[in-house]
Amino acid sequence: MSLVAGVDSSTQSCKVVIRDTVDGRQVRFGRASHPEGTSVDPEAWWTALQAAVADAGGLADVAAISIAGQQHGMVALDDKGRVIRDALLWNDTRSAQAATDLIAEFGAANLAGRTGLVPVASFTVTKLRWMRDAEPENASQVAAVALPHDWLSWRLRGFGPRDSSPLGPDLDALVTDRSDASGTGYWNPETGEYDHDLLTAALGHDALLPRVLAPDGRAGTVHPTIGGEAVVGAGAGDNAGAALGLGLDAGDAVISLGTSGTVFASTPSLVRDLTGTIAGFADAAGRYLPLVATLNAARVLDAIAGILGVDHDELGGLALEAPPGSGGAILIPYFEGERTPNLPNATASIDGLTLTNTSRPNMARLAVEGMLCGLADGLEALTAEGIAVGRVLLIGGSAQNRAVQTIAGQIVDVPVEVPEPGEYVAMGAAAQAAWALDGALPAWPVAISSSPPRDPQPQIRANYARACAARF
Repeated sequence: MSLVAGVDSSTQSCKVVIRDTVDGRQVRFGRASHPEGTSVDPEAWWTALQAAVADAGGLADVAAISIAGQQHGMVALDDKGRVIRDALLWNDTRSAQAATDLIAEFGAANLAGRTGLVPVASFTVTKLRWMRDAEPENASQVAAVALPHDWLSWRLRGFGPRDSSPLGPDLDALVTDRSDASGTGYWNPETGEYDHDLLTAALGHDALLPRVLAPDGRAGTVHPTIGGEAVVGAGAGDNAGAALGLGLDAGDAVISLGTSGTVFASTPSLVRDLTGTIAGFADAAGRYLPLVATLNAARVLDAIAGILGVDHDELGGLALEAPPGSGGAILIPYFEGERTPNLPNATASIDGLTLTNTSRPNMARLAVEGMLCGLADGLEALTAEGIAVGRVLLIGGSAQNRAVQTIAGQIVDVPVEVPEPGEYVAMGAAAQAAWALDGALPAWPVAISSSPPRDPQPQIRANYARACAARF
């Protein structure tokens, strides 16, 4: 028996699961919080990783570790290995104009052909263009560009600024994996090569980029001064980590309800969507991970629960008192702008309120319906590209809410199954660590906790679509 660790360095927190390689059983768990905001000093992630590892009992008996992290975050390093400015996260929308500018310069079809992506404010390439235009002095200092999981793996191996790391600033030691590289906007998922012309057009000059490891590759080992000497796997983007943790197979799609909402599937070939609705990502297992993302997911429930003065369980209870369609009241849940559709400056609104339907149950239900309708639109975009979906796996903290499960069965057109609660991103990273250690990707079982009944209520999405069309 060997123990492996998987890390989920997400927007809100760092979670570490330690698992037995034989059966995938979780042995220990640790967690630490991240600061709020869309622009964060990466040093806070490193502090949180160390705290979460300690909370999980350390790495002394761990044979391998991999880190899955939030995609797209721009970690800009100078030639001394120092972070030049706070990292702009995936949900920072200040680079929306930069995305528009890049599309105007290169064309959506050209960019999709070269990278599988049409730029939006989320992607690293647009953040670099924003920095070039808004902070030219910072941009001129950039010697290397990394992503959150790349930088954390580098630090874990002992690299970093000379005054705070045992091995110093060896930028050539930066590595990444294909799933995270595919979210930058300057990497080709089919050729496996960086597009340095696009990087230069964004940043204003070329820079060193992390070497892309194979899915079962080894980045190195944990530095002894940090704790243990575990093998460090390639790592992954967060959604690719979840796909590994779920054992995602052909015919499956995932709806993930976290800070953001995502819908993704596993495919044998790259999906190129010239509208930009679907991001043509690679996965962490040698296949592809077409994905639709919304900025607004679980925090939609937070917002309405706050107005009603209830917690999420109470919100769900209220929602199930209301009829499907919330009596005609509709929430367009763009509290933080939106990525899909690409409306970075949009705001949320409630449509169709009357004296008759303005009730606490309808307010609770419209929050759940609004959150899920945007993700159902994403699922429809995947199937429109010919991706066969036989079931949807509903994951994330909000997936355990009974109202979310029930209403998903009314909105989503295919059977919905809810896996047992789990840290699937971290679990997938642990599976990748075992792969790097033993040379084989483990097939750890995933239990299904519930299968909400299918009860199609097409009027919910029809009303939502009419409200969105009228406003935008």
